[in-house]
Amino acid sequence: MKARSVLLALFAVLAGGAANAQAQDKYPARPVQIVVALAAATTADILTRMFAEKLGERLGQPFVVQNRPGAGGTIAAQSVATAAPDGYTILMINSAHSINPALYSNLPYDTLRDFAGIALVAESPALVVVNPALGAHSLKEFIALARQKPGTINYGSAGVGTATHLAGAYFATRAGIEIVHVPYKTSPDLIADLISNRIQATFVPPAFLLSQIRDGKLLALGVSTPEAMRAPLQVPSVREAAGVDYEYATWYGFLAPAKTPPAVLELLSRAMLRVTEDKDVREKYLSQGVVPRNVALRDFDAYIKADMEKLGPLVKASGARGN
Repeated sequence: MKARSVLLALFAVLAGGAANAQAQDKYPARPVQIVVALAAATTADILTRMFAEKLGERLGQPFVVQNRPGAGGTIAAQSVATAAPDGYTILMINSAHSINPALYSNLPYDTLRDFAGIALVAESPALVVVNPALGAHSLKEFIALARQKPGTINYGSAGVGTATHLAGAYFATRAGIEIVHVPYKTSPDLIADLISNRIQATFVPPAFLLSQIRDGKLLALGVSTPEAMRAPLQVPSVREAAGVDYEYATWYGFLAPAKTPPAVLELLSRAMLRVTEDKDVREKYLSQGVVPRNVALRDFDAYIKADMEKLGPLVKASGARGN
């Protein structure tokens, strides 16, 4: 009887393992939800919808985008950290994910332990953008004006401790100027205030203000890459325009809840790699001022850890604190 019981138990384990493997082989068998930590029309949202369409085509199931902005991305991240680790709820994040541990003293999740990396897929530099009414039509003029009148130029960001906040704070440090940070809760409010000259500058990915710059409502004075940007705008690098050593980029990637089956993570990662290699996607990247990147699975986990260690001191130096 004991031998029979042992055999039955072994059979049950093997059968269960086979069933799980079979279920994973069929993934995805239903729609997949992608939670975005930022609002609609942001670069993260644009990229997510691009990936959702292509992943759906490749994997045969809809990838449904859900925007959950707020609290620097922690609301979205918490919802995915506590979701079932089955691959049917994943998270699109940007650099804010590795900034938040230094910004918030009591995060409702562990940034490293509660997530599994799928893929880092893109990064976007920061443009130094100003209202023409400021009177600075080059980056040298902008820096000179800021030095002549310290504390009088206001720059807007997507919120305290966000990538756009740190982009401005880091620029000010590198350029040796004093500018005033003004955080915003919504992108439309920031754009409206910048166009109306209530604030005078911002440091954002190109896609964020592309149409306003093309229309001449705003000026792009420099870009945070080693070389000039040729598309979708003609913009000199900060180094070329003003001799300031300033390189900064916001990265974008996908995470899943920890303990998501490795086979599912690998399937998603391979599919995302193929999406970034798609000619149409690369053209859309270029049109948004976005650069393709491919850092997958455990390498992405390590990338986030290293980014936390790099950005933590910058957050502390900025004096930023989460609400």
